[in-house]
Amino acid sequence: MANQDHQAVLLQLLLARDEAGMRYLFDHYGGALNLIISRIITEPEVAEEVLQDVLMRIWDNVEKYEADKSRLFTWMARVARNAAIDRVRSKSYRKQGKTDRMDAVVVNHNNMSESMPIEHIGLAKLVNKLDTNYRSIIDLLYFKDYTQAETAEALDLPLGTVKTRSRRALQQLRSILKNELILLILYTFLSH
Repeated sequence: MANQDHQAVLLQLLLARDEAGMRYLFDHYGGALNLIISRIITEPEVAEEVLQDVLMRIWDNVEKYEADKSRLFTWMARVARNAAIDRVRSKSYRKQGKTDRMDAVVVNHNNMSESMPIEHIGLAKLVNKLDTNYRSIIDLLYFKDYTQAETAEALDLPLGTVKTRSRRALQQLRSILKNELILLILYTFLSH
């Protein structure tokens, strides 16, 4: 069955408030939605809780879906992403995160290119070239959509330190990009 056919069947079941729609949603889209959530929330148990919340939000709000604005899966993916970001920004999640070891944040950067969406892959490779102090800040600010204040709280750093390090990280990224561009130009020039 084509992807659009799956979406049409699912939409029909959800709008009819047929309980089979919830099973169909989980069976056909649960894995993809969980992957979206897991890119933002690395703890499997928390990601699973958020997935359950997302499934209920989709069930409860399916009438808000507008077919002329996006595909059904795009709308569901947005619901999943927003729910994951909301959870990460929640006070209870941040308090729980303070008890996690800092190593977990740093180790995640080694696998960043495997877990980031395609539009982040190039940036993830560049971020891996940053000093360790900068990587965790850029990860939270850019990849996990934290504010500077939330980043300061999550890393247990003063806000001024986060602002300074993020500014220095951007300067370092500019320098890395400039060097890579020069290498690319030289390679292109020398290969012709």
